[in-house]
Amino acid sequence: MHITLSSAITGIVVAAAAAGVSATPTKPGKGKGKPHSHRNVELGPRPEYLVRDMDDGWLKDRLTSCLDKEVTTTKFSIGHRGGACLQFPEESLESQTAGIRMGAGMEECDVAFTLDRELVCRHDQCDLHTTTNIVATPLGAKCSVPFQPAGPGKAATARCCTSDITLSEFKSLCGKMDGFNASATTPEDFLHGTPSWRTDLYATCGTLLSHKEFIAFIDSQPGLLFTSELKEPRVPMPFQGNYTTEQYEQQIVDEYVEAGIDPSRVWLQSFVFRDVAYWLKHAPAFGRQAILLDQSGDAPGTIEQATANLTFYKHAGVRIVAPPLPYLVSLDHRGEYVPSAYAKKAKKLGLDIITWSLERSGPLAQVAANGDYYYSTILNGTHKDGDMYKLVDVLARQVGVLGIFSDWSATVTFYANCFSFL
Repeated sequence: MHITLSSAITGIVVAAAAAGVSATPTKPGKGKGKPHSHRNVELGPRPEYLVRDMDDGWLKDRLTSCLDKEVTTTKFSIGHRGGACLQFPEESLESQTAGIRMGAGMEECDVAFTLDRELVCRHDQCDLHTTTNIVATPLGAKCSVPFQPAGPGKAATARCCTSDITLSEFKSLCGKMDGFNASATTPEDFLHGTPSWRTDLYATCGTLLSHKEFIAFIDSQPGLLFTSELKEPRVPMPFQGNYTTEQYEQQIVDEYVEAGIDPSRVWLQSFVFRDVAYWLKHAPAFGRQAILLDQSGDAPGTIEQATANLTFYKHAGVRIVAPPLPYLVSLDHRGEYVPSAYAKKAKKLGLDIITWSLERSGPLAQVAANGDYYYSTILNGTHKDGDMYKLVDVLARQVGVLGIFSDWSATVTFYANCFSFL
């Protein structure tokens, strides 16, 4: 079923009215949000599955004692690409809805721009060929690189960007699970390729969102917070000769201001330091809790320099850094997870930390063999799915992160409620 944004919001308003809660978007100047105590959070079976898969010990006992505990929404649980893209199309209304139902207190929209310079929720400006059905529609002809079938010694290819099409055209597409079939000979075959540990069960036609629609939808949910990541453009800037990076950086702020959202509810993000520096200077109310995403230590031998760079970021006014999971943990001589040198340096400098992304790795029994990125610094200490809560526990109680992005929000929500990280 292809749910429209208007019908979804209408349903929320009706349900909220029955509970005695206003669910209409706030007016300018009144955008600080409302309590979320009336939301019924549902976790499903996955947290219990993970707990039962843990090694015996005090952490398993503690989490087991919380299995029947009533849970509530928590900002420690951050909906990555909506918070349900383990099973729902990422960045879609359906992923946002499921992430919220699983207790994510902060929801994410990754932001890119369209041909007509409208902001939309997409993890990469040029990922439409793997996350939507565009190549199998007439709009596929507008792609930067239209679908090319596989042939002898050649994989099927396509490259489709939000900047190739208008907002109206973008909205006509269906979101799907991220993936593609490299051996495809037809556009329809190219749409396949979902990893076996995910599912296409809910990928019937994910509802794509503009950034303005994302803001309106999240604001209609009592008490929720926003995090929008400005994605680095994949096209030369200025776009079309006169749409500058500065305009792009300002536009994301302006859409929150125009919607009347209090800056205290908004965590802007970027991997690009100049974006954060722009917000610190030109939109300080938003810049003070802007998140600098850090992936600068990925190449071999660069994590030490990434750690050293934290001092510069601190002096430049950055308050929150967000490295990936492996930057924050390492293994001790017993093979146990412990805080890394990067984590210790960030805390010594007084920087707050958010991290990404849990539930993107498939079965953890396979991470060592696969050389999985998210567990790359702890591969030899990771053996089964239950180890996930060992990682979360170290991040929460020893590293002291503010929150964790997750592709399945229930996993983090359960832990946060058990340990009162609310």
